[in-house]
Amino acid sequence: MISSFSEGFVRATEPHAGWGMQQLEAFTAFLPSGPWGADLEACVYRQGGLELRVGLLGSYDESDGSWMWAWANPGFAGTPVAAAAEALRRFGEEWDVPEFARELVSLAGFDDPRMAVERLAFGAMGVLGAAGYIGVEAGPGTRAYLVPDDPAVPFPAPDPVALPRVLLTAVGLVPGLRPRAVVAGYFARYGMEARPVADGGLGAALPDGSAVEVAFDPEGRIARVDVTAVGRPATD
Repeated sequence: MISSFSEGFVRATEPHAGWGMQQLEAFTAFLPSGPWGADLEACVYRQGGLELRVGLLGSYDESDGSWMWAWANPGFAGTPVAAAAEALRRFGEEWDVPEFARELVSLAGFDDPRMAVERLAFGAMGVLGAAGYIGVEAGPGTRAYLVPDDPAVPFPAPDPVALPRVLLTAVGLVPGLRPRAVVAGYFARYGMEARPVADGGLGAALPDGSAVEVAFDPEGRIARVDVTAVGRPATD
C-alpha cells in the first residue's frame, strides 16, 4: 500500500500536465452526455450516440482501493484493448515508474483514494499522449478507465485567453509537480520554443502569433502568466 505517488510517476506526469488538462477539458466537452456501453473485444465505446475506438487502462475496486491494469487482468491480457496499458507497463519498467509496472496498485493509503485513481489515470493519459480518459461505473463498486484512440477526437491548439488558467491549475493536479517543468512541457507539446525572459522566467510564441511569458517566484511557483494575445493582452 502506498500513500503518495512515486518520484518516477510525478516526473513522468509533469511534462504532460498542462496540455493534458487542456485536452481533458476539450474531450469532456466533445463527449456527449447519455447512456454508455462498450464492446471491449472490439475496442469500442459508445455514449450519447457517439462511437469511439478505445483502449482499456484498468479497473478500480472501491471496496479495497485497489487498481488493476488491463494487462494484468486475465480477461484482457494480451488482447488489443489492453495494448495501451501494456505500453504503460513497458514505460514503467524502462523509466522506473512502479505505478505503471505493478499488476496491482493499492491506493487505499491515500487521503482521498478516489482522487488518487483519477490522478493515476491522468498520468497514464499524458504518458500515452491520449486524447483524454473516461471513468465509468462498470459494476457494483467497480470503475473502469479507458482512453480514446480515435481520430474523431479533437486536439485543440493553445488558447491564449485560457492559457493562464490552464497553467496555474495544471501545476496543482498532482502533488510534487515542478511548475517550470509543467510550463516547459506545455511549450514542447505544441512545438513552442522556450526562451529565457526577465528574472528567470520562460517565454514562447504561440502558434497563432500570441506571446506568453511566465514568471516564477523564489520558491519556483508560478507568480504570473502574461499573454499578449493577438488583439488583446491577457494576464493572470
